[in-house]
Amino acid sequence: MTYRIIEGAEHIDADDVCALLKETYWASDRPADVIKNAMAHSECYGLTVDGEERLAGFARVITDYATTWYLCDVVISPRYRGKGLGTALVRHVTSREIFRSLRGVLITRDAHGLYRKFGFETVDGRVMMRIPGQTKNDGREVAQ
Repeated sequence: MTYRIIEGAEHIDADDVCALLKETYWASDRPADVIKNAMAHSECYGLTVDGEERLAGFARVITDYATTWYLCDVVISPRYRGKGLGTALVRHVTSREIFRSLRGVLITRDAHGLYRKFGFETVDGRVMMRIPGQTKNDGREVAQ
């Protein structure tokens, strides 16, 4: 399956993001205006599958660009789950130079195995953290 990752909220269809988030347990009731406002104030990443018009995946990052970045709203369309697209999207985000030296944080009740591939470790139940310098760009752990 061929896909493309899009960077920047201005290049991502906000209505597609709203539709994807309606399929989640954490944002199914989030109003469209709140989603669009969040996108406008975040680093946004979309994922499209060749031959499809609608967005197949989305991720959003909130950051101060100095110490910490927070990965949130990672979602893959139900019809594309289990095909490696979530891995591709998280790999893209975690390999960005702007995040490489910053601490990464996320909160999720599922997919911990996916995030561990990219250096996130469970800190407290749903909270996961990625410490700079502990992972390679491809998500493999660095020997200590």
